[in-house]
Amino acid sequence: MRQYILRRLLNLVPMMIGVSLIAFLLTLVLPGDPVSLLLGQHGDPQTRQALREQYRLDDPVLVRYAAFLGRLVQGDLGKSIHYYPRPVLEILCERFVPTLQLTGGAMLFAIVFGIPAGIVCARWPRSWLDAGVMTGALIGVSMPVFWLGLMLIVLVARPIPWLPIGGYRAWSLRYFLLPCVTLGTVPMAVIARLTRSSMLDVLSRDFLRTARAKGLDEWRVILRHGLRPALVPIVTVLGTSVASLLSGAVLTETVFNIPGLGREVYDAIAGRDYPVLVGGVMWFACTFVLVNLAVDLLYGFLDPRIRVEGKR
Repeated sequence: MRQYILRRLLNLVPMMIGVSLIAFLLTLVLPGDPVSLLLGQHGDPQTRQALREQYRLDDPVLVRYAAFLGRLVQGDLGKSIHYYPRPVLEILCERFVPTLQLTGGAMLFAIVFGIPAGIVCARWPRSWLDAGVMTGALIGVSMPVFWLGLMLIVLVARPIPWLPIGGYRAWSLRYFLLPCVTLGTVPMAVIARLTRSSMLDVLSRDFLRTARAKGLDEWRVILRHGLRPALVPIVTVLGTSVASLLSGAVLTETVFNIPGLGREVYDAIAGRDYPVLVGGVMWFACTFVLVNLAVDLLYGFLDPRIRVEGKR
């Protein structure tokens, strides 16, 4: 297990170099001059030239990329152009906290409602309850996030003064309830549909027939013996959903005015803040890799056969 983790972490090095190269090349093709956007059309020529020298905007591409890799090895992502002289890493860590809270609440909402809904549908397949829940899940998968957020603001937040229509306050249920519901609706629908199909496959296997033959209660058979092996494909979806939500919550953060990481990267693209843009892209890539590693390790806990295959 240790060798596997070490090998995966070593594979992270060339992948991050490739991501850094792609992100760096992306800054070259974006139109506009970051110094002009920062100072405006009437900026002091000396100040303008000093900023260009500070960020080495006039150096050759290879020289700039080599300097960037040198700073990256030391854990330095540079300084933001828009928030100068604040370090990029400090800005990303600060913006990551609201995004992490939003993602955690959205996934908690998706798991708490998605998995029980899928189990109930698998317990009574082809019933009116199954048809109603799966129809709702289909609507949830097809619903645009920004539209759902706006509808919740108009239909829920405005009639209820307790719920704010936007803003951010750390660890506040009032401020995160509607954004978490908005962001967690799509993964909840996906988890409900996948849980149903996975549970239907597991419930037809021989070891559950043996458990029923011993006289165990049906719900005990489902929850104690059937749920654990059925969670293997669900964990895969949970892992990809967490990584996607961490990097793709920009629409929800924009609708509810949450100063998260996705919105900061979007503002960096609009404001040509190249250090923040490159740092944000690398942060997202690293998040995907680490979450997928955690999912792979969790497989062995849920299904012992995977541990046996890994040892072989």
